[in-house]
Amino acid sequence: MVFVIFTETILSAMAHYTDQTGFTIEITTLPQRIVSLVPSQTELLFDLGLNEQVVGVTKYCVHPEPKVRDKVKVGGTKNPDIALIRELNPTLIIGNKEENTQEVIEQLRTEYPVWLSDVNTLAEATGMIRSLGELVCKEPSAQWIADKVQERFQELADELAQQPPARHKTVPRRVAYFIWRKPWMVVGSDTFIHAMLEAAGFSNVFGDLTRYPACSEGELDQFNPDVVLLSSEPYPFKEKHLAELRDIYPRATIRLVDGELFSWYGSRLLRTPDYLRRLRESLLQP
Repeated sequence: MVFVIFTETILSAMAHYTDQTGFTIEITTLPQRIVSLVPSQTELLFDLGLNEQVVGVTKYCVHPEPKVRDKVKVGGTKNPDIALIRELNPTLIIGNKEENTQEVIEQLRTEYPVWLSDVNTLAEATGMIRSLGELVCKEPSAQWIADKVQERFQELADELAQQPPARHKTVPRRVAYFIWRKPWMVVGSDTFIHAMLEAAGFSNVFGDLTRYPACSEGELDQFNPDVVLLSSEPYPFKEKHLAELRDIYPRATIRLVDGELFSWYGSRLLRTPDYLRRLRESLLQP
């Protein structure tokens, strides 16, 4: 992914930054050794041009592949190796309220500045991009990314609003989004994926539930989606799993979808509106 190169702001004095959970950190120098514990924000940091400054990432930080390949892997998002993080001597750690555990974040905060995001809506995602850009002195580049994300989602919203009623009705709207198997787990409200479903013009059949509820097959029977979406992450759904959901929802259309484009709230959002547009087109009924 290529972005315009800007002259960036230089941090000249001690500054305080409040993260998206309301916690304030103190930064005295431009962060030169960053550990990222969030895959989507890792990608954003690289797209902001911080190739040298990022020294540690999680094993799930897979984008951009050529740049993360040689970075130190500090473990998973829920159970990072604290001792290894200490060896990296970070001047800034980037985390997320949902992806990292409170216990890990509180432990790291006793030793390092930890900036935590909390993203459940598109507005919070673009706010995170802008705030992180300010924190790492890449404000113009971050502003460009956030503005483009907003612009492309607005274009999608305008297209949906202008669609002829007959065409709009041909796209199945009631959607169930699955993220796990054994037990079945689905996406409810108060989640970023729910916001992306709405941006695509879908109605989440589990929208009256919150977060990521686990459901028995009997509980799933109470819902009647037109479309079932099986995410590529965190559970790696494959073609072989489609039959299991067909037994539960024999009349629904079942599709595998790219979980990154539904749940990554950094610079990958630049690609999401086109993906959602193509997904809708693929669901057009004759």
